[in-house]
Amino acid sequence: MNAAPTQNTPRRAVVPTLVIVVAVVLIVFVVFLQRGTAPSAETPASPANTAPATAETVAPPTGEETAQPDLTAIERRDENDPLTAGSPDAPVGMVVFSDYQCGYCAKWSAETLPTMLEYAERGDLWIEWRDLNIFDEPSRRAARASYAAGLQDAFWPYHDQLYPEGKTRSADQLTDEALIALAGELQLDTERFAVDMNAEDTVAAVAANEELGRRLGASSTPAFLLGGTPIVGAQPTEVFVEVIETALANGA
Repeated sequence: MNAAPTQNTPRRAVVPTLVIVVAVVLIVFVVFLQRGTAPSAETPASPANTAPATAETVAPPTGEETAQPDLTAIERRDENDPLTAGSPDAPVGMVVFSDYQCGYCAKWSAETLPTMLEYAERGDLWIEWRDLNIFDEPSRRAARASYAAGLQDAFWPYHDQLYPEGKTRSADQLTDEALIALAGELQLDTERFAVDMNAEDTVAAVAANEELGRRLGASSTPAFLLGGTPIVGAQPTEVFVEVIETALANGA
């Protein structure tokens, strides 16, 4: 679950360019999310209320008139990020925007994430998890708890327990006490976990991930950037597989 080190390009030379590129990327992603069929936070996206689930319905339009910047610029490839899976050198990257109280995020995690993790284990895919926390404080507590678990190399097992059997936990199961108890069930160091969960660095990391999603215009979950392709909603596994396989075939 490590990511590639930051490139050593001199900062002064790249800052003006990065500002322009990131600004354009943010605008483009907002447009795609608004064009998507993702419903509001109260009614998260699902295959039942989205457009037909094919790669064509989620991929950016092609053609000279709609040429877009490289949305893979959103990927951090940070080797110190505990919310990741796969090799930082993987040819395809995926950024996941999710919420631990989102039912369709739980469904996607149960049905599609295992296949994504198989790609990650093979070295084909790099996954970055970003908690959007649209359901406010209980979601933020869960996000901080999962980050604390990640600091003990247990992000993914803890993540799975936050979505038991593809379902969400209720808000009263996401209190500090309940989340610490869950860490104990996974045999984590609960004293360290309790400290890490509310540590300044953890709070800042969770807030930064949430702010990233909001700046990109993500107003519902789940939402994804897969190899630079925006995907909105809990689309079927086949959609994600097709995007990955196409990227790999094109020499990503």
